[in-house]
Amino acid sequence: MLTALLLAACACQVAAGSLSLRVRVGTATRQVAIATHPDGGVAVRADLLAKVLGAQFVADGLDRYHLQLADSRIDVAVGGRFAIAGADTMPLPVAVYRANGHVYVPFAFVTDALPQMAIGLIYDSERSELRQFGSAGPRRANVRTAAPTRSNAEAPLRAPSSNTRSAVRNRVVVVDAGHGGPDNGMSGPIGAPRKIFEKDITLAVARQLRAALARRGITVVMTRTSDTLIALTDRGRIANEAKGDLFMSVHVNAANPRWTRPGSARGFETYFLAEAKTEDERRVAAMENESIRFETSVDASRDDPLGFIIRDMAQNEHLRESARLAELVQRGLAAVHPGPNRGVKQAGFRVLVNSFMPAVLVEIGFGSNPAESAYMTDPDRQRTLAETLADAAVSYLEQYERKVGNGSGRNQ
Repeated sequence: MLTALLLAACACQVAAGSLSLRVRVGTATRQVAIATHPDGGVAVRADLLAKVLGAQFVADGLDRYHLQLADSRIDVAVGGRFAIAGADTMPLPVAVYRANGHVYVPFAFVTDALPQMAIGLIYDSERSELRQFGSAGPRRANVRTAAPTRSNAEAPLRAPSSNTRSAVRNRVVVVDAGHGGPDNGMSGPIGAPRKIFEKDITLAVARQLRAALARRGITVVMTRTSDTLIALTDRGRIANEAKGDLFMSVHVNAANPRWTRPGSARGFETYFLAEAKTEDERRVAAMENESIRFETSVDASRDDPLGFIIRDMAQNEHLRESARLAELVQRGLAAVHPGPNRGVKQAGFRVLVNSFMPAVLVEIGFGSNPAESAYMTDPDRQRTLAETLADAAVSYLEQYERKVGNGSGRNQ
C-alpha cells in the first residue's frame, strides 16, 4: 500500500511538471530524469541513478543487470518484477523495462529496494528525495558477487554451503511465507488475551527454511522477506521468473469455529493443487484464499478461471510430483511434530495455481490451539520445522535427480 501511494504521489509530481528524482549525496543535490512507466506509475533510468550514487550499473548477459554500490549488489532483469540482494528478494509492483537502448527500474526500486538492501541510503517521502549518507555498503554479509547464470530471469541467491549435496546443487526452491502486511492471516489461540498472527509465524519459519536450504547448497528465492503484502498470483509469478524447481508455501491452520471443541484441534497437513474432495479441504482453501480481499488490484469475481485451471492441471505432470513432495513433507513432520498427522490433502489454493512446478502448501499447526500456538512461536521449534521441510525438499530433489539420471524424467 505504501509503495502504491508513493507511486501515485510521484506520478502526480510528473504530471505537474517535476520530471526528475532528487538525490542528495552528502551536501550536494543532483537530479535523475523520471519517465512514465508503460504499465503505469513512473520509472528511473538505472545507469543515471547509479552514476549519481557513485555506483555502477553492469550488464551480466542477455537482459540481466546488477547495480554495484560499494560492496552491495542488487540484481534485476528486464521483464522481471523483483530485485535480489544476497539472501533477500523484493518484489516490484511493475517490471524492469528497456526503452531506447536504456534500462529503467520502477520507482519502487528507489523507494523500497535501495533503502532496504544497502546501508547508507534512505528515501524521504516527505521531501521526495533519495538520500545517501555515510559509507554505502551491504546490509548483510552474504551478498552474492558471482554473475548470474540462469537465463531469461533474475538469478536468485545461490548460497555457499560446506554441506552441499552435489545431486541438488543447481536446484532452486521458492519459499513462500503466507499472508503479510495488512493480511494477518489467522489469529489465535482461541480465548487467549494475547494474540499471535499467522503472518509472523510463517515469515519466521520461512526465514529459517531459507537458511536450512542454503546450508544444504540449495538456491533459495523468497516471495517476501518482510511484513509485506504480496498478491497470491504474484507469488507464483515470482517462482516462475526464478525458474524454481519447487514451491513451498508455509501457513498456519485455524479451527472451524462451528466444530464442537475448536480450541482442541491440532496437527499438521500438506496440500497440493487439485479439486477439494472434502468439506474441510474446501474450508482450508477458502480460508487461505481469503487473502485476495486485500489485493485491491485483483478481480475476485466468482466467475474466475480457477476451476478450469485446476482441471487442466490435473493432466499436468506437476500434480503427481506435488503429491510426492507432499508425502515427503508429511513423513518428515510426523517425526518431529507433537500434533497428529492429518495427512496429504488437496484443494484449490490460489497461491499454487500459477506456480508451474511441483508446489505444496504446508499447514504447520493450529494457531487456534494454545499448545500448538506456543510450539510454533518457539524459535527452536521453528528451526526444527524448517530443517524438516528442508530435508523433505532435498529428498524430493534427490529422487528427481535419480529419475533424470535413469532417463525417466518427471513424467514417470
